[in-house]
Amino acid sequence: MAWFETLDRKIADYLPDLKYVEDEPMAKHISFRVGGAAKRMAFPENAEQLVLLMNFALSCGARALVIGNGTNLLVPDEGLDRLVIDVSDGMTRIADGGQANEITAQCGASLARIAEYARKKGLSGLEFAHGIPGTLGGAVCMNAGAYGGEIKDVVASVTLLDPQAGIRTLKGEEMQFSYRRSLLSEHPEYVVLSATFRLERGDSETIGARMRELMAKRKASQPLEFPSAGSTFKRPVGHYAGPLIEGCGLKGCRVGGAEVSTKHAGFIVNTGGATCADVLALIEKVQKTVYDARGVMLEPEVKIVR
Repeated sequence: MAWFETLDRKIADYLPDLKYVEDEPMAKHISFRVGGAAKRMAFPENAEQLVLLMNFALSCGARALVIGNGTNLLVPDEGLDRLVIDVSDGMTRIADGGQANEITAQCGASLARIAEYARKKGLSGLEFAHGIPGTLGGAVCMNAGAYGGEIKDVVASVTLLDPQAGIRTLKGEEMQFSYRRSLLSEHPEYVVLSATFRLERGDSETIGARMRELMAKRKASQPLEFPSAGSTFKRPVGHYAGPLIEGCGLKGCRVGGAEVSTKHAGFIVNTGGATCADVLALIEKVQKTVYDARGVMLEPEVKIVR
């Protein structure tokens, strides 16, 4: 029996009220708007359902992929023979933490909502996250950052599901954060359930003004009018990806519907009708051109899911 047939039976028996669909187009669920269908997709409403789903996947031999807003992912055109678990609808709770100046959020909560919650509470430290389009889970996994701030600067603890050992809560310093990396880079089987942020007292109006300032900078410099996965490449040591790419004359370079943004060369965007194959081919072309011209190999920041 195929893994998904076994999983279907478990879902029917133990999670009959769970939203659970077959052959779901991933282009609807990732910000690049490309990619084929997932064999099965589930939308848990709470941590208990998510833990059960992960346990079922393990017992059925299914490869589970947990996503939020899909803002840093590329899915192949042929789709995924996997169980995709989308936490961005049901697992979005944000609340005050157990200590003063702390807030806690579930993995599917958007960074924008978390930052706005902090502002309303008069808590400073998440202003940089206001314009980042992803959810908490992905932000913790990759230590998301912008405008001089990073997740590692404000995370007090992270609660994880280890499929083998169960639920664990780690302190921020145990998460092994570095540039666009964390403990989960080495352990992709771990799943973020929630995180607690430790912030500083501040003035809500001042915090809001800073958030608006950073959002204005983002809108002025980034091609937010097109689907993309944000910055396509990591910052290479001693350089910035955008100027390297622009310096090689690649602004506006296209493969099918994928284009190196004419607004910011560090972004590859979907101008309409792009396929995952188009995007991957353009990534490879950019990498080769920059390496041949400057001797720098650009590493994708976007995660290519198989």
